[in-house]
Amino acid sequence: MNFFFDSALQDCDEPTGSPDFVEVRDFCFYYGAHKVLHNVFLQLAQRQITALIGPSGCGKSTLLRSINRLNDVIKGTRHEGDILIDRQSVFDARVDVLSLRRRVGMVFQQSNPFPKSVYENVVYPLRVAGRKKKSELDNVAERSLRAAALWDEVKDRLHANAYQLSVGQMQRLCIARAIANSPEIILLDEPCAALDPVSTGKIEELLLELKKDYTLVLVTHNLQQAARVSDRTAFFNQGRLVEAASTQRIFMAPQDPLTQDYVSGRFG
Repeated sequence: MNFFFDSALQDCDEPTGSPDFVEVRDFCFYYGAHKVLHNVFLQLAQRQITALIGPSGCGKSTLLRSINRLNDVIKGTRHEGDILIDRQSVFDARVDVLSLRRRVGMVFQQSNPFPKSVYENVVYPLRVAGRKKKSELDNVAERSLRAAALWDEVKDRLHANAYQLSVGQMQRLCIARAIANSPEIILLDEPCAALDPVSTGKIEELLLELKKDYTLVLVTHNLQQAARVSDRTAFFNQGRLVEAASTQRIFMAPQDPLTQDYVSGRFG
């Protein structure tokens, strides 16, 4: 499987940047009595894209949703260990969960625009926070849509229903909504799974632009996508983190035979 990496040894070096902006420490997660994550240690670098890969059901999305505590809404779940953002535990009793989720945006596999206009979709997080000044809303709407590479396509129909957009445009609209509150981190759970190749390419180009300002964590089953856009890759299997390193090292020179088998297509 060719992922278009230069084979020079020096290209296997770890990407630059301090990989400790998000720290997962000995993290376990349970749905009732079922343990789905086992003692995960992982560091995510600021303003990089980290891809989480592995077979279905290996715990990738569970870990992703633990970073902003979205799993809290599921009855009967519990965790052990910790997750820290900039050295502060997300599970600290003093942490306001709504503030945490403003700090950590989320984009899901299926685009989920609200049954509102394009404009109202983008500014919705601000309205919820009580920010109603029109000039501010207008500025945020344009800034967010530009950042999501959607402004030029929708600037003349901001007040049209978001459901009139194409599927790919709706997913970029959801990204615009996720960044309207200026989060530090954006979590993406298979954001291209329902998209055609052209729309997928636009999302991937967008992710590479967004990492200049945001820390991105991407769950994907598309190994080529992980290879194309991510700086680091973490491979999970059966709820365990098998290996995490620079993306080039994971795909060119993995240290664990199980990782080699997965990225070469022998299973998964």
